[in-house]
Parts: sequence; C-alpha cells; structure tokens
Amino acid sequence: MAAKKKRRFGRIRKLPSGRYQARYQGPDGIDRPAPQTFASARDADDWLAEQQTEIRRGEWADPDAGAVNFEEYALQWVKERRLSPTTDELYRRLLRLHLLPTFGGMDLDEITPPRVRSWRSERLDTTGAHTTIAKAYRLLKAVMQTAADDELIRRNPCRIRGAGKEVAEERPTATVAQVDALADAMGPRWRLMVYVAAYGPARPEEQAAMRRRDVDLEHVGIWVRAAEPELTTGRRAPGDTKSDAGRRFLVLPAFMGKDLKRHLAWYAEKAPDGLLFVGEKGAPFRRSSFGRKWRQARAKVGLPDNFRFYDLRHTGHTLSTQSGATLKDTMVRAGQSSERAALIYQHSNLERQREVADGIDACVQAEREKAGSVPDDQASGTQRARDA
Repeated sequence: MAAKKKRRFGRIRKLPSGRYQARYQGPDGIDRPAPQTFASARDADDWLAEQQTEIRRGEWADPDAGAVNFEEYALQWVKERRLSPTTDELYRRLLRLHLLPTFGGMDLDEITPPRVRSWRSERLDTTGAHTTIAKAYRLLKAVMQTAADDELIRRNPCRIRGAGKEVAEERPTATVAQVDALADAMGPRWRLMVYVAAYGPARPEEQAAMRRRDVDLEHVGIWVRAAEPELTTGRRAPGDTKSDAGRRFLVLPAFMGKDLKRHLAWYAEKAPDGLLFVGEKGAPFRRSSFGRKWRQARAKVGLPDNFRFYDLRHTGHTLSTQSGATLKDTMVRAGQSSERAALIYQHSNLERQREVADGIDACVQAEREKAGSVPDDQASGTQRARDA
C-alpha cells in the first residue's frame, strides 16, 4: 500500500460534522484558519493552494487587517488631512448625513462593491441630490483608497464609473441693468459688495476679509489677501484664499472709483486695518442677515430664486470676454488656478488687467446708456444725502 503523501503547506482535518477545516501559518507566523469549513477535502485543499499562491506572489494580506471600524477610520482620516475649516466641515457633514448611517457600523473589509452600489442607489432615490451624493461618493472612495494603501483592504470597493462626477447646472447671468438694480435694492451700505462681486469679481469669503488698507483709490482697485468664510456655526474662519491664484489685485472699472471713496468715508471701519464691509451695528456681517437682504433685493429685481450672490461673478466673466480678455486674463481676475505650470508660464500683468477693466467699464457704460438708466451713485446730492 502506497504511503500517504505528506502535505507541505497548511493542514486539513475532518470535523465530527463531516465537513473539513483548513489552516495554515501566515507570513506573520500566526496560525490562520479558513473563514469557513468545506464540504470536501479537495475544496479545502484548493483554498490552501490559493493562499500559498498569494504568499509566493507577495499578494498576501492579513485577513484581520480590515477589521477596523469605518467610522473610526474615516474620522481619523479627516483629522489627519489638516483641511481648511470649510472643507473639514463639509466632509464631516457628508459623513454624518450620508455615509455613517450606512457604513458607520461596518468594518472596512465589510464594505464591498455591491454594498457601495446599493448605498448610492438608495441615497439617490431618497434625496435626489445628485451633486451631494457625488461629493459623498468621492469622499468614500478617497477614504477607502487610503485603506487600500494602508493594506487594510485588498482593493478599493468604489468602482462605479462616473459616480463622483458632478454635472453643474447652467448658472444664470445678470445683465448690467440687473446688477445696477440689485445694488440699488441692497442699499448704500452693500452696493459696493454687489459691484465688487460682479465686476471684480471677488468671492463672498474674500470680500468678508477685505480691509481698509486693501483699497487703492489711485488705481481703483482692491487687494485680495485672505478669505474669511463663515461656518454653519456662525463662526468666521480666517485663512488663506482658495488657491495661490486667489491672492491678487482686483483692477476695477473706473466708474467704481466713486463707490470706493463713498464706502470708505461712510461705511468701512475707521481703523487703518478696519474691515471694509461691516453691518449696521459695526460688527462683521453675518451670512444670515446679509442673506435676508439679498433675497429681498433679488425678488425686487425679478431674478430667479436660484440666483446666488456668487453668481454675480458670471456677469464679470461675460463682460471680460466681451471686452477681449483672454482665458488667462479672466482666470487672473477671478483668482482661479489650473495646473501650476500654466500659472508659471502664462502671464497677465497689471497693465493688461487695466485694459480689461477699461473694457468692462466701457461695456457697463454702453449698456446703461442703451437702457437709459442712471445708478444711484450718479443721482443728485440731495438723493445721496437721503440715502445716507
């Protein structure tokens, strides 16, 4: 009778139930049983052969490594990124509202492609918020990719093609007449903010950080040096601009010189480093109170409910293009950046920005003459005194 061949890798034993158990010693020296029993010794032997192949190829991963709670790992992931306050707030909100209710109680290795697909489908059906769910999916994918890089899971389970892509809807653009009407409806204290947003163009968080010393009356412009976004808690988060390109000098159309002088004299904080835009009580303006004024002005002018203060930037972009600005000129005005090499090798100097601003000024004046409108800042001295 032939002698029984001795097994070189792993062990198989028959259980009292008649099924078979397989075990092997991993590269870490720990004895590891199969996660399930097998109906036959051949099935158990096949499983051991798979583990041996993975070890030989260097593809073996600790089967217990993925036993890490997703919520704990994701929160630590956000903390370690040292994100800006607004991005940190966004990621934690996406986790709280969209990811943790489904995946919070799971270990990393329990999050599989089918579960990710089911989660996305359910969230889209429940919320209908395609843009928000795309953001949440990108966050989940980034967290799980780090887990794969940390060798806690073998492969990222987020594999849905195009799921993280946002399709932005076409944003409305205000006409020159509508910008003037909005500035009038917002009142003298806030009219400069409307014009700086439209013809700068500056982001709301950039305007919140502007100070008296940033204004250049001689060259009719404002320096953008920082940003102060407001969090949902109401706290301002002073910090850098959105990108390096955000730190720039806004060359404004010449007609805004009067608005700059009047605003500095009447509304800006008096200290040399005082804020340029403050509320009626002299404190930094709040998004809630400013938002109420904005909604009232928007309704008065007849703009759609989805027209945001941020959308005023599109008017400036449109007029820049009409005045002959190149893509790079528009990027510089808006404080937008592309690849770093493009910023290094392309240039739009101050003289060119002055030409673009002059072009915007000419467009605005032409549109005003065509409409026969006269903004409040060109009204009589009696009217200006009444506004004040």
